[in-house]
Amino acid sequence: MRPEKSLIVEDLREKFQSSPFLIVADYTGMTVPHFAELRKRLRASGASLSVVKNSFVKIAAKELGMPDLGKSLAGQNAVITGEADICGAAKVLKTFAKEFTKPVVKGGVLDNSALDATQITALAELPPKEVLQAQLLGLLNMPATKLVRTLNEPGASLARVLQAKADAAAA
Repeated sequence: MRPEKSLIVEDLREKFQSSPFLIVADYTGMTVPHFAELRKRLRASGASLSVVKNSFVKIAAKELGMPDLGKSLAGQNAVITGEADICGAAKVLKTFAKEFTKPVVKGGVLDNSALDATQITALAELPPKEVLQAQLLGLLNMPATKLVRTLNEPGASLARVLQAKADAAAA
């Protein structure tokens, strides 16, 4: 392999290693202004879009031991990677595809597990990571809150009875 090609593969390997996810999307028919807008929206969600040869993606993925993306890597593809969670990038791709009918998500990888297009669409419909964490924390705190209320109830009941007795004596 020529030195410039090996540098491209090395760059892809670094991107794939630093990203918890990888999404492959078909960009056939997209215009340059659409590409610029998509890159801008992805950047806002902590992701980036790269257009590279499919063979380079296959080589870099194979060297890292990632699942086979063979069926996804046919035609003109863009690769989306990011530093944050996959849901933000998937949401951007979903809303952009609704507006412009392109790009078409073909598949991807999340934590070294292969994903198909329907799974990526399902991830786009999830609430943001922070909301899910807050919901989980609320569920975890619920039993403790109920326990504290149960433990406080006898004392509170006694205080209400004593207050009622004091009010009755004062009247």
